Amino acid sequence: MNAATLPFLALAVAAEPAAPAPARAAAGSIRGRVEILRDLPAPEMRPSVGDLGMPALRDLPNRRRSVVYLEAAPQGAFEEHAGRSVMDQRNETFVPYVLAVTVGTTVDFTNSDRTYHNVFSLSKAKRFDLGRYARGQSKLVRFDRPGVVRVFCEIHSHMSAFVLVFAHRFFATTDGEGRYRIDNVPPGTYTIVAWNDGEPRESRTVRVADEGGVVELDFVVR
Repeated sequence: MNAATLPFLALAVAAEPAAPAPARAAAGSIRGRVEILRDLPAPEMRPSVGDLGMPALRDLPNRRRSVVYLEAAPQGAFEEHAGRSVMDQRNETFVPYVLAVTVGTTVDFTNSDRTYHNVFSLSKAKRFDLGRYARGQSKLVRFDRPGVVRVFCEIHSHMSAFVLVFAHRFFATTDGEGRYRIDNVPPGTYTIVAWNDGEPRESRTVRVADEGGVVELDFVVR
């Protein structure tokens, strides 16, 4: 081959169509409803000095609210997601009763009551004590490890709540009707767990197809 033919060879190579890129599998969604059939008695409330004149206005925690999550997340999903969330103290109740966040989230514990509150936890995933603080004040806690964090008020023994800290984003808290939806789930087979009032209550296996779509999955907690 002489030098005069090289430009034509280069042109021929450049004109060949490139190989098509492999198609990416579409993400899917998992949705359904968690029905709570088990009995959930109200927490026993300890009288306070203020109750001697007039009973305090107290709310009951929504213990039917559940969290549904993938037991093992897809590969590459375990990164920190810094964010901000709020757990209020209102009518001597933590609101919400269960808060689900990702690792790196900072939670603002606000006091909306006329009385002092103290927020603390002895959980392995996060130990803290915010001390006593008055109405209109708030204190922050950053959750940097995955796990279940039980939260209490040192002043009001009937007050408690949960912060569920995940190392991935594939979870959802049920709404007032018990419904949930987890979006952007890569194709694959997963174990999905329904957590309610302190512990996992039921687990199921679910398959998200390569073409994506919505998978329906309901739970009944007895």
